[in-house]
Amino acid sequence: MENQNLFSSIPPDLSTEIFQTIISSAEISIERIVSKGHKSDRDFWYDQDRHEWVLLVKGAARLEFTDRTVNLQPGDYVNILAHERHRVDWTAPDEETIWLAIFYR
Repeated sequence: MENQNLFSSIPPDLSTEIFQTIISSAEISIERIVSKGHKSDRDFWYDQDRHEWVLLVKGAARLEFTDRTVNLQPGDYVNILAHERHRVDWTAPDEETIWLAIFYR
């Protein structure tokens, strides 16, 4: 198997946020997400069937929950329980924000 790198294959045009599945099974999936100034629509909330553990690898972001706001810098992580409503309130507009998201049951 060929080595992969979270920082490779990022296109210069990030007008669209990138969601890339790295590995997936019935119980777990791992995704790389690349944002640059992206955020959720004001009236949109994620409400997922699986738990999500997310690590901010590069950049900066802010997650909004119904009861709190969480600022993330490189190395910060958060565990989001299934059906815990949340949204991306902000990501750095001047650099790539790279997330590693692990979805599990």
